[in-house]
Amino acid sequence: MILAIDTATRWLGMALHDGTAVLAETGWRCLNNHTIELTPNLQVMMQRANVSVADLEGIAVAGGPGSYTGLRVGMALAKGLALANQIPLLGISTLDIVAAAVGPFPGQLWVVAEAGRTRICTAPYEWKNGRGWQTEEMPVIESWDSLLPTLEGRVTFAGEITAQAAKQIRAADRTFQILPPATAVRRAGYLAELGWQRLRAGDVDDAQTLAPVYLRDPAGN
Repeated sequence: MILAIDTATRWLGMALHDGTAVLAETGWRCLNNHTIELTPNLQVMMQRANVSVADLEGIAVAGGPGSYTGLRVGMALAKGLALANQIPLLGISTLDIVAAAVGPFPGQLWVVAEAGRTRICTAPYEWKNGRGWQTEEMPVIESWDSLLPTLEGRVTFAGEITAQAAKQIRAADRTFQILPPATAVRRAGYLAELGWQRLRAGDVDDAQTLAPVYLRDPAGN
């Protein structure tokens, strides 16, 4: 059994996965209430699924990029559970969670997460047969004004895209595509599956040293 926790942005998600099926999953837009909402809702989800901490073989946590406050809350809880109960911990890229839910199509996929102050965390992904969407580039902090003029060709966007950003994308190039919000939202079930794959491969993180990926000084958040 693996527990997934995602608090990287204002979207908060959790899931339980037994390696065969998602047993429980929940997600909602919690604004800036991660500290208040995370633990009580986690307890409710685990009770409903009849799962205890003793049943967990691993904990997958969204490791960033994302907001300082959101990442800190989720990472602290995941590390606390992992260290206190000697459970393997797996930090997963926030952008990889979105990409894992997207099927194949021609061209490039740009995955986006909120970074605050109208900025975004983003990285380009290419489809690899047998591996899905993969990126070989580190995520960067961008504004839509600086990113869009640099792109060309068959480009599709997925992730946290505001209505204003969608207008900018369409105005920049009519061939640019935006995946529907229901497709692009970060589902904790996919975070759990990515974590399960790494757990089975023995690719776990050191719970003592794992740290969130902020991409910028937290003081500027």
